[in-house]
Amino acid sequence: MTDFSGLPLVIEAADLLPRLDASELILVDLTSASRYAAGHVPGARWVDSKRTQLGQPPAPGLLPSQAALEKLFADLGHRDDAVYVVYDEEGGSWAGRFIWLLDVIGHTRYHYLNGGIHAWPTDALSTEVPASAPTDVALQLHAEPTATREYLQSRLGAADLAIWDARAPEEFDGRKVLAVRGGHIPGATNLEWTAAMDPADHLRIRRDAAELLSAHGITSDKEVVTHCQSHRRSGFTYLVAKALGYPRVKAYAGSWSEWGNHPDTPVDV
Repeated sequence: MTDFSGLPLVIEAADLLPRLDASELILVDLTSASRYAAGHVPGARWVDSKRTQLGQPPAPGLLPSQAALEKLFADLGHRDDAVYVVYDEEGGSWAGRFIWLLDVIGHTRYHYLNGGIHAWPTDALSTEVPASAPTDVALQLHAEPTATREYLQSRLGAADLAIWDARAPEEFDGRKVLAVRGGHIPGATNLEWTAAMDPADHLRIRRDAAELLSAHGITSDKEVVTHCQSHRRSGFTYLVAKALGYPRVKAYAGSWSEWGNHPDTPVDV
């Protein structure tokens, strides 16, 4: 059997194909239900992306409850020796958010299928739904992968902080308002999430992503806190920073839906 040791966080279809029968593999498909039904990676289990979020206003992108997380991972047959491979149909947004969840539960054995379902060979798709194998799961949640609103406010202005705002430019500068207030977190850098994606290469992460981030001041010597409106788009940017080996990466899961709706947060436009 071919194991997963030595593989980087981001893998290709050629890496996964000979490992589809690995006993430790848990494949997670975060595409739409219709996309999954039309064809998915053999053995992949479909997860409704809504299950990765709290889903309650004003900040729906916050972490689900511990009970909800335990139910999600129990349904997937989670175990300590599992190797997760995660993908979606958006180039890595939901998959990156799921990887953040894995970081939150302290599970470090995971990979992202670069480009998701768009980069998977069409002649290797399956419509067979794997049998469920639920387990009893008790999780320990870790705070390190997440920046709370209070934490981020306490760090504003720090020389070693890079706030990566993955929203569209019109959201960043306040022309498009999706909360009580528009604008951005003071000191944030706007680099729209799709900028690090290559649409000409099946939505894979750009080969020059490191240079792109560096040009925007998002560098590995800084703590990178990334967000969008609800930590979906910034799931991808969290993934990119992790894939580049940045040692200090956090997701602000509350994102602008929390910050822009809070009465006591500073806002720039």
